[in-house]
Amino acid sequence: MKNKVSPEVTEQALKIAKGTQKVGQTKAQTKLIAQGIEKGIAEYKKQQAKKLREIDKQRKQKAKQPPQESSKLKEESTETRLNSLPWVLLSLSWLGFVVYLLV
Repeated sequence: MKNKVSPEVTEQALKIAKGTQKVGQTKAQTKLIAQGIEKGIAEYKKQQAKKLREIDKQRKQKAKQPPQESSKLKEESTETRLNSLPWVLLSLSWLGFVVYLLV
């Protein structure tokens, strides 16, 4: 099964192969290098298409799920408690410092 690659990719691969050609390298060797580059480009495009499909699937799954109001409320209350924690700790440390100075 032969992978079909666009002519633009073939030309681009050949340009890259000629750009990295060493002295004494035959045309056949350059052509083999260009074919390897073509395969690499094709594989990269396949991977990117697969990633895009996965992202699209996840986006569609999130769109199908109904919004969860209760989890948002829990997150907000937890966030409020976490926001007040530094102030409580700061107050306790100052109180401890004042008690230390007085004793």
